[in-house]
Parts: sequence; structure tokens; C-alpha cells
Amino acid sequence: MILILKPGTLPESHEYKQLFAHLANLAGITVRVHTEVGIEQTLTEVYLIGNTKALSVEDMQSLSCVERVVRISEEYRVLGRHENDDRPTYFDYNGVRFGQDTLNIFAGLCAVDTLEHVELMLKALRDHGQVCTRMGAYKPRTSPYSFQGHGKACLPYVFDLAGKYEIKVIAMEVTHESHVEEIREALYQTGTSTGVMLQIGTRNTQNFELLKIVGRQQDFPVLIKRGFGITLDESLNAAEYLASEGNRKVIFGLRGMKTNMGDPHRNFVDFSHVPVVKRLTRMPVCIDPSHSVGTRSGSPDGILDIMHATTQGIIAGANMVLVDFHPVPSKALVDGPQALLLKELPLFLEDVRIAREAYEKRAELAKRYQEAG
Repeated sequence: MILILKPGTLPESHEYKQLFAHLANLAGITVRVHTEVGIEQTLTEVYLIGNTKALSVEDMQSLSCVERVVRISEEYRVLGRHENDDRPTYFDYNGVRFGQDTLNIFAGLCAVDTLEHVELMLKALRDHGQVCTRMGAYKPRTSPYSFQGHGKACLPYVFDLAGKYEIKVIAMEVTHESHVEEIREALYQTGTSTGVMLQIGTRNTQNFELLKIVGRQQDFPVLIKRGFGITLDESLNAAEYLASEGNRKVIFGLRGMKTNMGDPHRNFVDFSHVPVVKRLTRMPVCIDPSHSVGTRSGSPDGILDIMHATTQGIIAGANMVLVDFHPVPSKALVDGPQALLLKELPLFLEDVRIAREAYEKRAELAKRYQEAG
């Protein structure tokens, strides 16, 4: 059960203390508090953990400073959708809104290689009105002999250039708790010139200790990718690990399933699960067409498979796209064969706009039919 307190309720207030004095007397109930400090007000959620079936929603609703009560199911307790649950399906970070009704494009380098390539990429994004990007500093690889990323050495110039070109959010994978501190320190040294969305890659979806550590910090939102060898339920529970530790700013990423049934693509594209994740949880959903498709192959209509996959996800309601671009793919140190070209960026963005418009028209059509009964 979740008690959502009236906005602005402070721990030092008489009402707050009165409420918690009452909760302390509930047998077999553990209390966990989550507070979101916004620009205009502070919102507090109180989680009652234990046998709450005997608790009356009406009785709890009448308690001091409680605005509303949500009785939650066992599945995805924090991030899930529950009956009569009207908690937000969005969050704001560094001036950008991420929600189940928004769309943000994170085009960029799968792995940072040179300062020059980073600058060319960020300049192209700025010139086309984009404020988000992907930049890989830490790269887990299948082979121990493959390029593992420049790590913290590249962070200062990536963040400096992001500030120069007005990029507000960079999606950046972390594979160890030390990476979070390295990112925080580099941001501080560069005057917090940009923001970072921490990314948990498919190989670490069930690295539970990493999930707990990343979940305990609330400075950065988190994009967690679906594990490519586990069920959707197991991956959603991995996202719940993050939220249960305190970080509710979580986006769920679909990146294709590892199976030869997807051949000749790199992975079997799973973007039909976009509406499923939005139905089961309050998380925005990201698609990663580059790692799903893995090639620059195209169909006879002249459209690249990556673009086909992208629009399939967007028409299904995706809220974020993580896609590989590179100024010179032949010189890329990671995943060059799947990277789109900078000259293709305006085509890609226009294709995205067309698909998003189609989704919005479909959603409006469905709404009219529902209202008509």
C-alpha cells in the first residue's frame, strides 16, 4: 500500500509526526519513505510493506496529511501500474521531460573514439535541434581484446563539448559503481555543463549489486535495457530493483532478443513489447534499433532496416530512441557497420516525425472510439 501525502508536507510538521506515530503502531508493517524534491513543491510517498490486506483504504485515507491511497499488487510494486493509481508516468531531468507521452532522440556515438568525432556529432545534433545524445565511455565487450572504451579520460572533453553545443542529456553506460563517481566528478569539474542518464546494459540487467548501487543515487536518471537472454518479467523486476532503492527516474529499454530466429539481423527485434511495458508499468519506453538490427542493410524501397525498426517502435508508442551515428563509421572503434551517417540525420529525424504523427493519429482515433462507447 502507498500513502501519497499532501504536496509540501514536511517531516518537521505536526501532521507528519502524527501520521508516523500512528503507522508505528501497525503490527507487521514496515514503513519506507520516498521523497521527490521538485522546483515548486516536495512530494512524499510512504510505502507500507507487509500484510496490508487488513488495512482499509478509507481508514488510511482519513489519516493526517494523506492525500490519497493506492493499494498495490505484488508485481512491480514501485514502478508498476496499480488500480486507481494516478501517479505520474513522467519525470523531468535537466530541463527535459521523459514520459509515456513524450519522445526524445538520443543519437550519437556507441563508443567515444576521438574528440574530433565527438564535436562533429554534437554540432550536427545542435544544428538539427536535438538536445540529447548517446556517448559510450565504458564499453563491456564480448572479447577481452576488443576496445573497452576510453573511460574517465574522455569524460571532461565530452562534457565540455556537450555544454558548448547545448546538449542537455547524455546516455552513458556504466558497468561498475566507480563509474558513477567518475561521471559525477567530471561533471563537477566541467561546471555541470550537461546532464547524464546512466545506462545499464543488457549484460548487467541482473547484476543486482550494481542495480542497488545505481538505484541508491538520485542525481542521475537510469536507462535499463532488457536482458537479451531472460524474460520480460525478469527484466522489469530488474528495473524494480533500481526503484526499490530510491531512484524512480527509470526508463526501460528494448534492444532486441538474442536468438538466431532474428537472423540476418543482429537480434530479434522486440519492439512489439513497447505497449506491454507501458501497460504494466509507469516507465517511459526506449527502443534501440541499432543494436537490434546491427547492419546498414536496406530493403528495395530504399529504406534502411534500422529506420524500419525505428518507426515500428515509434508507431507502437516508444518514448525514446537510442541510435548509433558516426561521422566516419569506417573509423569507429565499436559497431561501425551499424552506425548511420551524419548526412542521414535529417532523413532519420523526418522519418521519426512521420511515424510519431501516425502514432498520435492512431491514439486519437482509439480515444474517440472509447468515448463513443
